[in-house]
Amino acid sequence: MNPTLEQRIARRNEVLHAIRRTLIDKLSVPREPDEIDPDTPLFGTGLGLDSIDAVELLVCLDADFGVRLPDDLAGRSETRTVNALVDLVLAHQEAARGAA
Repeated sequence: MNPTLEQRIARRNEVLHAIRRTLIDKLSVPREPDEIDPDTPLFGTGLGLDSIDAVELLVCLDADFGVRLPDDLAGRSETRTVNALVDLVLAHQEAARGAA
């Protein structure tokens, strides 16, 4: 496998694990990390997070990854699933590396 691709996959898995741990440890999602499907919706019938959890999640994303969401509809779509959060964090990290 291409070393660059291997690095991207490893980084994605690291971020996915960190977000799963955040959901479990800080938002009290009653599941094991491997039980949280990356495509599961965070709100509603998915993981069942509510508006208070959403605020806490935003605080955690900022504190843990330096990611801040815009206050518009784009910000809402970026927090629909675990995978969307992973994509958001990875994009932020790549942009930060590009600016450095």
